[in-house]
Amino acid sequence: MNVKHKELSFQLMVEASPISLVLVNSYGKIAYLNSYAEKLFLYNKNELIGRDLSILLPQKYRSHHPDLLKDYFTNPVTRQMGENRDLYALKKDNVEFPVEIGLNPIVTVEGTLVLAAIIDITERKKANEQFRLVVESAPNAMILADYSGTIVMINKQTEILFGYERDELVGQKVELLVPGTVKRYHPQLRDKFYTKPQARPMGVGRDLFGLRKDGTEIPIEIGLNPLEKNESQFVLASIIDITERKKNEEAIRLYTKRIEAKNKELEQFSFIASHDLREPLNSITSLIDLLLEEDAGKVDAEMLKRLDYIAKSSSRMKDLVKGLLDYARLGKNSEFGIVDFNEVAAIVVNDLELLVKNSEAEINVKRLPVMAALEVEVHSLFQNLISNAIKYSSKYRKPKIEISAQKVESGWEFAVSDNGIGIPKSQQEKIFVIFQRLHGRNEYEGIGVGLAHCRKIVELHDGKIWVESEPEKGSTFYFFIPLK
Repeated sequence: MNVKHKELSFQLMVEASPISLVLVNSYGKIAYLNSYAEKLFLYNKNELIGRDLSILLPQKYRSHHPDLLKDYFTNPVTRQMGENRDLYALKKDNVEFPVEIGLNPIVTVEGTLVLAAIIDITERKKANEQFRLVVESAPNAMILADYSGTIVMINKQTEILFGYERDELVGQKVELLVPGTVKRYHPQLRDKFYTKPQARPMGVGRDLFGLRKDGTEIPIEIGLNPLEKNESQFVLASIIDITERKKNEEAIRLYTKRIEAKNKELEQFSFIASHDLREPLNSITSLIDLLLEEDAGKVDAEMLKRLDYIAKSSSRMKDLVKGLLDYARLGKNSEFGIVDFNEVAAIVVNDLELLVKNSEAEINVKRLPVMAALEVEVHSLFQNLISNAIKYSSKYRKPKIEISAQKVESGWEFAVSDNGIGIPKSQQEKIFVIFQRLHGRNEYEGIGVGLAHCRKIVELHDGKIWVESEPEKGSTFYFFIPLK
């Protein structure tokens, strides 16, 4: 192939290239440019061929350009121009724009020329700036690192969190922020991430710590997000300081431990107190029975009245102690299982058959759910609510009780309605407190623990209980049990 054919072939290849190409000789004169370069710089070929390349450079570069050109032709090799710094070119209308330039030496019969491949990176710079602004405005520390683990970008929150200035971190390995116990195998973890890069939290199931400039370690959470930027792989790490959360968790753990210890003490106290209190009460009752049996003829009416009062008070005290013990035992040694509330309600109604018959109560149980619950406690819950509805019925009408349930967003809401004597609004919260009574013992039997039991049972299910009532019109006790 002769020289003319070679020149023609080269010209055709340059012209067919999809990027801007400018051919320059060792004197800095433009020897040729393709149509893409014409469009990019807004010149036509005749305006540029033979002109000094400096026509395409902003004024700030022109004084240094001859020396740079001379240095390049001293050792002409393929390379990127102006690595690690921003480069700008100048259009015919004097508009500067950011570029990337690749230099390639071309040996010809007339000497060595350099072919400059020029890419307008205006849109890329805009995207990079938008990305930088997003990272900078993030409320937590953000670190962008490349495939080798070199830090490329950080935000202000990273400086605050780790105590470094920006220029102290950019260009350094991320291992600078990793404690010594993890630092030695962190590169292997990083390489493993890049084998299958995907957004995920780092170090799931274990505590992570970061290393500050002053040598202190801080507990952190890290989210990793792989990115492709400028055709290169990066990872964006979002880092949250969880020091306060850890402190709160530890405070909660210690508080819970203390509460558990106190609960255990109270449980032990209730068992001991119930035993120690019941023994003397049993003794008192036995002594009264013995006295009445052996000395019945010697005891006058006034003494009999006093002994009867002592016996009834002792019996009432035993009931109170038993109620307290039963309250303390609620939920102990119980496990959640699948409970058919229809069956439980039917069993309770059957157990209360005599009470229902004597009061002529009408009980209507609508369809109830099957769900996870504490079966023994649910039985006690229904038993207390139904027996209370019968106990506090109106003397002017027969008791009517309806039990129903409806599905709500996160569980079931139950309702036990009656047509009884009702509860004044001012007393509706008081009734759930243990040993609190609204009526005298001569009006209604009981020691005031039933509804306290109900509240504790519902709370064992992470639910809540409340009442809506009007005096002489009846009451509806609602309780909510969430799905587990």
